[in-house]
Amino acid sequence: MHSVGRIGRYRLERRLGTGAFGTVWLAHDDELDAPVAVKVLAENWAHRLDVRERFLSEARLLRKAGSPRVVQVHDIGELPDGRPYFVMEYADAGTLDDLVGAGPLPVPEALRLTALAARGAHALHEAGIVHRDVKPSNVLLRTARDGSRRVLIADLGLAKTLAEASGLTLAAGSAGYRPPEQAEPGAGIDARADV
Repeated sequence: MHSVGRIGRYRLERRLGTGAFGTVWLAHDDELDAPVAVKVLAENWAHRLDVRERFLSEARLLRKAGSPRVVQVHDIGELPDGRPYFVMEYADAGTLDDLVGAGPLPVPEALRLTALAARGAHALHEAGIVHRDVKPSNVLLRTARDGSRRVLIADLGLAKTLAEASGLTLAAGSAGYRPPEQAEPGAGIDARADV
């Protein structure tokens, strides 16, 4: 595949998505000969230390979770311009949002994927992390060796440790998926917010 750039040993192949704080690229790890996803902080936020810290916190929380049901972080670094990036496993089968948007799922498959997503949220909670933005676009799908879909919880940009989550002063999360208590600044947030 044609390369659009390089970050260290990672050959960027195409943009997977762009969010408010960064861009995720499909890349090839030349040393491991494997596809990976590389998330890079957006240039317009590079000067904001609080945003930079939140970006790096996402990588640390993903790493802390240490679960096969949560996207794994393989590497972290800094571009020559000072912007941080982190490298994650690549989910080749898109998101749950993509899958549901393509049409109704058979009930057994819908139940299986829901159970796997719940196990991913549980893995975060076991690690002392509350996601605060669980929604179909943050549930990634990866093809397993047997051809089935594996679920990975991703995008911990709003996540906090359970200790940090109590007494939050700003409402957060995506409308339509955010629990009512999370919409109230100062409300106590715990693992129930992810259910």
